[in-house]
Amino acid sequence: MGLQFQPGRNIAMKVPSHEHKATVRFYRDVLRLKDISGSSPGDTPKFEFGDKVLWLDCEPGLSQSEIWLEIVTNNIGQASEYFREQGSQRRDDIEDLPEGFQAFWIASPSNIIHLISQQ
Repeated sequence: MGLQFQPGRNIAMKVPSHEHKATVRFYRDVLRLKDISGSSPGDTPKFEFGDKVLWLDCEPGLSQSEIWLEIVTNNIGQASEYFREQGSQRRDDIEDLPEGFQAFWIASPSNIIHLISQQ
């Protein structure tokens, strides 16, 4: 079996801090999506979005919202080489990943951020 990609479970919406509360309210109270946020103070608001999880990250300094997508692969090392060969830009500088998490960031040609993670 060769290198494979498929959509991951997570969609992150990076929301400017001045719009964050209204955005959370929109998904929770207007659309009435199921809230699956943690109960600890400071937990990122999360909602069921079909078979996906929509994360609403508060990002001070942003002027507009961004959508970040997760793609999973069966071989993270091979995927890294493949994206390099395709001319895709690694964007590991945009957000730290947990220690030992087998993943990296890339940007599409239209600057949509993708987390490429090991299946």
